[in-house]
Amino acid sequence: MSYQTYRPEIDGLRALAVCLVVLFHMDVTGFSNGFLGVDIFFVISGFLITTIILREHNEKRFRYSSFIVRRARRILPALFCVMLICVPFAIWLMLPDALENFGQSIVASVFSGNNLLLWMTSGYWDLAAEFKPLLHTWSLGVEEQFYLLFPPFFLMVLSRCYQHAVLILSF
Repeated sequence: MSYQTYRPEIDGLRALAVCLVVLFHMDVTGFSNGFLGVDIFFVISGFLITTIILREHNEKRFRYSSFIVRRARRILPALFCVMLICVPFAIWLMLPDALENFGQSIVASVFSGNNLLLWMTSGYWDLAAEFKPLLHTWSLGVEEQFYLLFPPFFLMVLSRCYQHAVLILSF
């Protein structure tokens, strides 16, 4: 199996996914399913991560810890920057209950679990989305959980049935 280091069509798919999500959030007519851009992004991420793991595994240089550190270095600086920008505005504009929820969201986002927090706390009396400035980090939580859980699972599959896994992935 040959590996390319750069695939320009993937950048095009990423741009399409981002545009779909932005148009969906802007309530542009005809883009009511634009949230599917997030799904497209997840599929792209899964493809790229699987390719990286397979390449490094074949070259006998895959290390789970290095893999996780690379993902963290790519994602966490932007996440922390967004959170730092949001904190003073939250303190200034939010009432105590909303500020408490914001604090929970900060902690959950730092530990890659805002999607789990939102899942456990959503309900009839839930705050409206405009009072959750870190609502969008649910997708980061999903992606980071994938990064934590998928590599060990995939390496187990490779160790048990390498030929079948590579054959399936080559399509």
